[in-house]
Amino acid sequence: MLLRKIPSSGEALPAIGIGTSRRYEVEPTPDKIAPLREAVERFVALGGRVIDTAPSYGTAEDVLGQILPEGGLREKIFLASKVSERGKDGLAQIERSFQRMKTDKIDLIAVHNLVDVDNNLATLRALKQQGRIRYVGVTVWADRQYPDLEAVMKRETLDFIQVNYAIDSRLAAERILPLAKDRGMAVMINVPFGRDRLFGAVKGKPIPDWAAAFGCANWAQFFLKYVIANEAVTCPIPGMAKVAYVEENVGAARGRLPDAAERKKMEALIDAV
Repeated sequence: MLLRKIPSSGEALPAIGIGTSRRYEVEPTPDKIAPLREAVERFVALGGRVIDTAPSYGTAEDVLGQILPEGGLREKIFLASKVSERGKDGLAQIERSFQRMKTDKIDLIAVHNLVDVDNNLATLRALKQQGRIRYVGVTVWADRQYPDLEAVMKRETLDFIQVNYAIDSRLAAERILPLAKDRGMAVMINVPFGRDRLFGAVKGKPIPDWAAAFGCANWAQFFLKYVIANEAVTCPIPGMAKVAYVEENVGAARGRLPDAAERKKMEALIDAV
């Protein structure tokens, strides 16, 4: 798989991760967890590492707490979560995340949607000093949050940001992604499929023949290769709850990426549907 380095450390991560919002918010029973475990195992077998979650994603942390301790998976995963409570409640929420996921170390914790960002970043930095987490960051999910995100990125030293970016939602590429590159911040991309808008737009349409030139075999790879082709992007995190989705999506991090001219052609195609 294509690897991208975390600027603050030089650690390399595979350029496709798993996001657990919605898809992993299931009752944590053996029958519900089994297909998710199969997806994670296949993801790791194909070279994947990054799994992103959050306390606010229903039972997702509990589900990961059932999956990751088995078969040595936890040691193979770059585990990311978030904090979204205020003040001292933020630390209490983080402690619950450790308990729910049955781990004594979380690789990345980010301030979710910039909630109480100053206090939460102070808490996260203390945990980083203690060696309980390895990286700190902040997240947003909507264009309207960009002014606040930009301000935080300019005044804080962060290992990661997480932001929405897709072929039909490109505003982040104008200021946020260049700023992350300038400031040495790794970038996770949420909703790279445009919250399922993209699949609805191309439903029943064949992938264009010219996409084969940069290794696209399906629409998922088309959308993900577009995102990864931006050099500021470290790792998009689409939801992957089935082995088939894992195999499709991981394929986007293999082979050539579209160049600037091809990306313009991709944008024009999607803008027209």
